[in-house]
Amino acid sequence: MGTNTKQSDLKKALLLCKDAFIAAAGFSMVINLLMLTPTIYMLQLYDRVLSSRSESTLLMLTLIVIAIYATQGALEWVRSQVLVRVSAKLETLLNTRLYRLSYKRALYSGGQQASSQPLDDLTSLRQFLTGNGLFAFFDAPWLPFYIAVMFLFHPLFGWVAVFSALLLMALAIANEKMTHQDLAEANRLSINGRMQVNSNLKNAEVIESMGMLDNLQQRWLKSSYQVLTLQAKASSRAGLFTGLSKTLRMLLQSLVLGLGAYLAIRQEITPGLMIAGSILLGRALAPIDMLIGSWKGFVLARTQYARLNQLLEQIPADTEKMPLPAPTGQLQVEQVIITPPGSKIPVIKGASFAINAGDSVGIIGPSGAGKSSLVRALLGIWPSANGKIRLDGADIFTWDRMHLGPFIGYLPQDIELFEGSVSENIARFGELNAERVVTAAQMAGVHEMILQLPDGYDSIIGTNGNNLSGGQRQRIALARALYGQPCLVVLDEPNSNLDDQGELALATALQQLKAQHSTVIVVSHRPAILNQLDKLLVLNNGQIAAYGPRNEVLAQLQQANTPVKQGKPQMNSVIPMTSIKA
Repeated sequence: MGTNTKQSDLKKALLLCKDAFIAAAGFSMVINLLMLTPTIYMLQLYDRVLSSRSESTLLMLTLIVIAIYATQGALEWVRSQVLVRVSAKLETLLNTRLYRLSYKRALYSGGQQASSQPLDDLTSLRQFLTGNGLFAFFDAPWLPFYIAVMFLFHPLFGWVAVFSALLLMALAIANEKMTHQDLAEANRLSINGRMQVNSNLKNAEVIESMGMLDNLQQRWLKSSYQVLTLQAKASSRAGLFTGLSKTLRMLLQSLVLGLGAYLAIRQEITPGLMIAGSILLGRALAPIDMLIGSWKGFVLARTQYARLNQLLEQIPADTEKMPLPAPTGQLQVEQVIITPPGSKIPVIKGASFAINAGDSVGIIGPSGAGKSSLVRALLGIWPSANGKIRLDGADIFTWDRMHLGPFIGYLPQDIELFEGSVSENIARFGELNAERVVTAAQMAGVHEMILQLPDGYDSIIGTNGNNLSGGQRQRIALARALYGQPCLVVLDEPNSNLDDQGELALATALQQLKAQHSTVIVVSHRPAILNQLDKLLVLNNGQIAAYGPRNEVLAQLQQANTPVKQGKPQMNSVIPMTSIKA
């Protein structure tokens, strides 16, 4: 079998930035050659200027050194700008992909993995690319060059440089071994802790009302202390290695200076080479010393890279799909089995039924029967484990979601409005068509209520719509579902927060939807709404117990719940009539 050589989007993005990295490496080569300037300058001062006492030679050498340092500084700046731009390009190439990946991850996990962590990882990775840690990686490969120059000074200088480099490399490897596992575990716990805090903040009202804050805080603190302990342990070890490497580097520079003095006494080298050898050894070991000091950032960047790479490989990018003709709203369900994300137990078991375009269908059943799961699958939110759901004959998952979206209206049980104006929320944050916004609001019976808001349709809704009542949020969300006269409208418990006026507006909206031949699916138990619908579908324990015209299904339910003296009940008590609330 052949191996899969397909590259992830992260690797492709880095490959597109290859030329910039090569340019940065080229600048690093010139910069490291120019790093010999202080060594050569020192040699010339000791071996030429002091011996000849020539002020003109000193002046010219100094002017040359100033020019070289100015060039080196300019090259350092250019190299940093190259990496700044390549990091910005990397984020530009991946931010849209990771935004959609985060969305899909939350969608397919049922919200359990709702997190912006991939985007945070990308930002941190971009910041690492512009930090000193990466410069050390560009400079470290030039260590053999500096060692070769030291061999030219004297073989003993070269061997001391080799020993020093091997010693600091051993410290770097030991630092990695001693800190990697603790830092990785601390990072994992920190991410889980942030997700836990975000979940708690979303449920602040529940926590406050039932006095759960202390218990949840203690649970978070326990995790937080674990993170602090692991990070402190890793940082303590890394600090030990960092201090040890700096001490050794300074010691070795001094020892080389002493070695140079010994060789100068024996007249094997000049006094200038004695000083130059010490300076050059310090320059050669500086990148390794910097690597050890910035190792924590490197470990974090490596973890973020691996995490991003794994996610990008697990969740492939959307493939471009050919737009299909505008749907009419005809649905066909073929032996569908639905399993919620993260679960192995199916909640819908082998459902099969058809809904004609323009039908209005109510889905009823006891709690836990799978009603909300079924409508999520009908909309293509949750994938089916088996079977097919077809919209106008095409598998719901073959539709391009951006093309299909305007033809779908959905009102979930948990209402979520987004930060922005009322009109933007109703228009689904697309192109704002004032006439269509008002039409949808009037259809939902919320137009007058919106006009009473401080700025009418331009009133800003806070995060999650917290500045509106539950009924107001539900009715604005209903207007959003009705915007643009969609051909398929799914309403999951649309009257859970409505008063009598809202109920009347909802009934009127259902009549208008029927008049415009939209397919309507309503999950509800209230007879006031069920009386507006053509058909009923009864779910019980994940299976379809009855489906057909409303009056026939209600009659079957009534008969099934009537004691039978002889013979068997027709529906085996599929659903208690008490589940249909008065």
